[in-house]
Amino acid sequence: MVTERLILRRFFPEDWRDMYEYLSDSEVVRYEPYEVFSEKDCKKEARVRSRSGDFWAVCLKSDDKLIGNMYMAKGDFDTWELGYVFNRAYHGHGYATEAARALISYVFAAKQAHRVIAHCTPLNERSWRLMERLGMRRESHNLKNVWFKRDGDGNPIWLDSYEYAILSHEWPTP
Repeated sequence: MVTERLILRRFFPEDWRDMYEYLSDSEVVRYEPYEVFSEKDCKKEARVRSRSGDFWAVCLKSDDKLIGNMYMAKGDFDTWELGYVFNRAYHGHGYATEAARALISYVFAAKQAHRVIAHCTPLNERSWRLMERLGMRRESHNLKNVWFKRDGDGNPIWLDSYEYAILSHEWPTP
């Protein structure tokens, strides 16, 4: 998939180096359900993603530099879930918005998706602002409904989450 500035493609095992640049950054993974990745973790994850249809490598068209990834997975009732993580060096340039628009357009047109959803913590303002730029609506603010990490005593650290969504008939067609 090609946009004005980006190429969205399947992952290759050799993408691990560029993945390591952003998945080893604690600020980038701060709101993700995992900790920072080691080089070994990224080598393994790049192989896993190269066999998955749910992950898309987001690369600059100019030099094929991998700058982040998109996640788009089919759920029940023709609902697809969107996710994204980008290298902090490329934040603020509209790349995530551009990639998300392309991927949402793709699942609505090619996969006959009925609905696309996305989740984030209310603390991740950059993420929910992106969803709003995409025209998605906030459908819920769920209180203390998820946890990914534990405190020093082994207790779950509960988080709130927002759920955003957009229906196929609401998505602008080119």
